Formats: sequence, structure tokens, C-alpha cells
Amino acid sequence: MVDPETLLLDEPLSNLDANLREEMRYEIRRLHDEFHITTVYVTHDQAEAMVTSDRIAVMSSGRIEQIGTSEDVYERPRTSFVARFIGASNIVECQVQGDRATVDGMVLRLAAPGPAAGRRGALSIRPHAIAVSGAAEPRPGAADANTLSGEVRRQIYLGDSRDYLIAVDGSGVILRVIVPPWIHHAVGARVHLHIPPAACHLLAES
Repeated sequence: MVDPETLLLDEPLSNLDANLREEMRYEIRRLHDEFHITTVYVTHDQAEAMVTSDRIAVMSSGRIEQIGTSEDVYERPRTSFVARFIGASNIVECQVQGDRATVDGMVLRLAAPGPAAGRRGALSIRPHAIAVSGAAEPRPGAADANTLSGEVRRQIYLGDSRDYLIAVDGSGVILRVIVPPWIHHAVGARVHLHIPPAACHLLAES
């Protein structure tokens, strides 16, 4: 009987169709929990990594960018590579001072203070964290907490969501926003955006 101390799995589900691949993620996790074999699992699939792992090591060009739980690397990415690799993210260059980040003319409030003196940095803002409403509707969120106006440049229906690109007024920033499918705004429509301060994550490295 083979009873390994460590198991190495290198892209084990890469040749399966989408439905079977999803089913097998959970089966691999169940087997791990049952037999408690230390496993190193290599994958480029974000969902696969998050389902099967206790800890994720995100690597780029042979270098470990970040190690942590799936929640750590998704909610608190250290670098722009991690923010883009684990889930979609808007990465915007900014000037940071205290709890404010200036992004190409617009100012966003942060949940926690950054550097005391102004310096350049980068913010990660997840598309799912941004609320959007029509220009004629009540503005989402508090009026003084990262509420912006803009214009819809792209709108794609994906079944379980809608994927937007929205150009923010008074800046060159275009944000990707992902919302439930029933929130519909046509291309060219005027909208309001609300970005919670906690969703503006200052990256340690850009």
C-alpha cells in the first residue's frame, strides 16, 4: 500500500471539461480532509487553488509574491501581480497621503492611513466591491465616501452577472465593475459609483 508523506499534484485537472473539473476540485479537497496527506498542488486556476488549499503561494517567474489563506491573498494582495492573478482587480496608480489617495484628478478615501508624506503608490479595487446606480436613482453609499459619477463604456451580460467598463468623470480612469445581472445600464448611460473605503487596498508594491 502506498502511503506517501507528501503528495505532489501538478495541474491534475487540466484536461477535464469544465463541469467535471469543478466536481473534482471538491473531491480532492474531501480526500485531503479524510486522509490528511500534506499536498503541494500546482495550478493556474484561481477557483481550483481556493477550493483545494489551506494556504496559497502565488509565484511569478520563480519568485514567491505572497503566501497566505485564500482570503488573505484575495482581500489583502501585496502586489499588483497577486491582485490581478487572484481574481479580477482594478489597479490604479495614485498619490497617497494619510487616508486619501489621488488618482488622476479624483480623490478616494482609504480605510486606513497610508504614508504620512505624499508618495506614489497603487490601489487595488475589486470590480465586485463597486456599487453602481443610474444617474436618476439615489446615489449609493455615503455622499462623502468615494461616490463618483461616470459613463458606461461597455456592458456585457454573463448570465450570473453583468460586466461593465465605466469612465469616471474628471479623470482618465476607467473602472471595471461587476454587478448582479438585473442591474442594467446601457452603453452611454450616466451612472453613479460608490467605492467603500475598505475596498481601496493600498498595495505594498506596485
